[in-house]
Amino acid sequence: MGLVYAEIELVSTEDLMRHRRGSLSENKIKRMRIRAMVDSGAYMLVITDHIRQQLDLPLIQEQVFRLADDSEIRGEVVGPVEIQFENRSTTVRAVVLPGAEEPLLGSIPLEDLDVVIDPKQQRLIVNPKSPDIATKYLK
Repeated sequence: MGLVYAEIELVSTEDLMRHRRGSLSENKIKRMRIRAMVDSGAYMLVITDHIRQQLDLPLIQEQVFRLADDSEIRGEVVGPVEIQFENRSTTVRAVVLPGAEEPLLGSIPLEDLDVVIDPKQQRLIVNPKSPDIATKYLK
């Protein structure tokens, strides 16, 4: 299977909450459409520093992350940020890694969005077993 990318929209959760409370108009909500590499072997949403700045995502904490080559790198956890894909959405924290060149969509948001990778067409799709609404397992 080759690399899989997905077009997703990232939205400032803080702005969404302000809009729901009536203190921010809808056209002022910070959002951006991006192309993210889908990686079910990764854990979280990884974004670039540019995306963090555009959405004005606040720092939550710093953590150490282990990369695929087994090296460790210190990164910032920011957010929360809402991810929207087709008829699905989820709210997650995001990791900003120094030198990250492209966003990466990891297993936690994939699971919560209830989406699957279609290896034949090399694309992300809504789970065909639950096309209208996301299904979550609680037990």
